[in-house]
Amino acid sequence: MNLSQKSTENVEFMITKIKEKLNVLNVGAIKPSHFDEEMYEELKDIYELVMKKQSFSPSEMQAIAEELGQLRKMS
Repeated sequence: MNLSQKSTENVEFMITKIKEKLNVLNVGAIKPSHFDEEMYEELKDIYELVMKKQSFSPSEMQAIAEELGQLRKMS
């Protein structure tokens, strides 16, 4: 997958992978539709960070969730 290009498909891919890696239990809390391409680079940075690490402390998971929350679209 070429994540260098902004696309809805890439946003969906990254959100899915982040949720899988973090074992997000409330999958409805983080949906690809919550994000738009304006925040693509920030989302990609979070994705790359999450993919590099093998495990996360509770405080790291909280920080990642907060960052994702700040990137969400305001409806």
